[in-house]
Amino acid sequence: METMSVLIFGGLMNWISWAIFGIIAGALAKWIMPGKDPGGFFVTMLIGIGGAILGGWVSSLIFDYNPSADNWSITGFISAIVGALVILFIWKKVAGNSAG
Repeated sequence: METMSVLIFGGLMNWISWAIFGIIAGALAKWIMPGKDPGGFFVTMLIGIGGAILGGWVSSLIFDYNPSADNWSITGFISAIVGALVILFIWKKVAGNSAG
């Protein structure tokens, strides 16, 4: 029974960790990229988490980097910010084209 609670709590902490990582990466991407930004807190978090996934995937292809082995590394953080910038750029282009 104790092992099950550790697994559940560990999984919850992993999700919370990724959410915090996403908030930071998304906020920095929004701060770096000029212009009007879409969404609020949750959009920033989703952009950051998506950026972490995209950046980790691209880093693993280019640099043979394993993002799952090193969640809170400087490489993972930079990859997440770059990925979030790419997603934010695409988001702004799509939202800009549909607005007018």
